[in-house]
Amino acid sequence: MASIDANPEQRRSPRSRRRPAARAGARWFSPLVLLALWEAGSRIGLIPPRTLAAPSAVLATMAGMIASGELGHNVLVSLGRAGLGLAVGVLVGGALAILAGLSRRGEIAIDSPVQMLRTLPTLALTPLFIVWFGIGETPKIVLIAVATTFPVYLNLYNGIRGVDSRLIEAARAFGLSHAAIVRHVVLPGALPALLVGLRYALSISVLILVVAEQINASSGLGYLINNARDFMRTDIIVVCLMVYAALGLGADAAVRLVERRSLAWRPTVLAA
Repeated sequence: MASIDANPEQRRSPRSRRRPAARAGARWFSPLVLLALWEAGSRIGLIPPRTLAAPSAVLATMAGMIASGELGHNVLVSLGRAGLGLAVGVLVGGALAILAGLSRRGEIAIDSPVQMLRTLPTLALTPLFIVWFGIGETPKIVLIAVATTFPVYLNLYNGIRGVDSRLIEAARAFGLSHAAIVRHVVLPGALPALLVGLRYALSISVLILVVAEQINASSGLGYLINNARDFMRTDIIVVCLMVYAALGLGADAAVRLVERRSLAWRPTVLAA
């Protein structure tokens, strides 16, 4: 009888073990080439600094802003705005979804108005919010809150309505009350949909933040971009755009981590 090797990894050739690392390195080849071309074009004068600063200038500017504390302070201000607006949007969207998803009367009263309001472009509401709330912090936070309410509502509402009815019937057969069924069956079953909505809401909050901070901001990344635009400082603009992108990626990674831990019971998550 042929013996079975207990460690298949040992049978793999060195070439096969190097392939994942080679593929990972290949993914960085094109971006590095683009950065090199960008730097070369800036150094020989094909790309003027007023059009787009060189990568080396952008990195030097970022290092100076970090050392002076200017970048850190304004990032914290922007994070505060995005976080507060997102918190309000998640609470409002989640509450509306639960009321509409668990009750026929709630669906009739809530779903139709929400479906109509979500078709309105959020950014088109900016002038109206300025008239209502002035030009302080309130319209910025309200814009983010309104924009993040709808993805949370839609995904959680569909998640609640999509819970397998056989699970609910089984819970009733075990004698669970309506409140217990909602707590132990419906809401856990809708959790994956809620996390999907939260990921959308996080990305939208960063996008809306870019526009909201153009409203008479005295601090924040939008304030830095406005000042940089007035003085043709494309290096500062690129730095702020990089921070916006990092915030979006970081927020998405945080939700993915929460998803892996809170949905560890799902086979698809375990296998990922």
